Amino acid sequence: MAKVRIGFFSFTEITDPAEQRSYNEWHQLDHMPEQYLLPGVLFGQRWVSTPACRRARAVDAPTLRGIHYMTLYLMGEPLDTTLEEFRALGATLRDAGRFHHHRRSRLSGPFTVTAMSATPRVLVSAEAVPYRPNRGVYVVVREVATIPEDSPPAPGSTPKGTAAAEAGLAAALLEAEGVAGTWTFSTDDRFDRHGWHLGAKTVTVSYLDAEPLAVAPELGALVRAQPDLERRPVLFAGPLETITPWRWDWFDEPA
Repeated sequence: MAKVRIGFFSFTEITDPAEQRSYNEWHQLDHMPEQYLLPGVLFGQRWVSTPACRRARAVDAPTLRGIHYMTLYLMGEPLDTTLEEFRALGATLRDAGRFHHHRRSRLSGPFTVTAMSATPRVLVSAEAVPYRPNRGVYVVVREVATIPEDSPPAPGSTPKGTAAAEAGLAAALLEAEGVAGTWTFSTDDRFDRHGWHLGAKTVTVSYLDAEPLAVAPELGALVRAQPDLERRPVLFAGPLETITPWRWDWFDEPA
């Protein structure tokens, strides 16, 4: 898995429509740069769910329906120290008045990297995909239901469980036009001791070198066609666009 061990996700809703620009200015120019000083923070990127992206979502469950942005920090060793300092830095910046208060985190915490892949046409390794420029991402969040061991498999499902189900989804997405590579992340209760209690979930991130809205219909259809959706329901499936600094006008006009 190279040097990246976990991905720290934040799916964020801005609670005051008038604060979209100030949130972006704060996060991109103040908050995010400070994270790179932590020992295990290797890379970070943010994406926006514009009004058009929201309309293009294939699945939009209530828990994540309100999100406007997704942030992903890639982290490596030392994991425990990095997560402890990550949380402490947030408190320090908040105490210093350097925190944006018109925001709500809908899903936030560390996920273990469980798989990564790249399509051959991009030439770079699977490990390098997140560092390659992208136009956006297609993100799928799934809940992993607790299934008794003696429960019969659902039609079309595999006895190998969650790993195989997510591998099937990633493989399907990787074949689609415009997908450069796909990384899969899963929750891990070993991080509960750091204060994040996420339940059993997976996040699949497909990095796009095509316009997100152009490929969203095909990718959404692939998500909806996956087997075993009753046991591993999708909470969110949709495109997000890459954020360019100082271009924060997506919400200036009514949707």
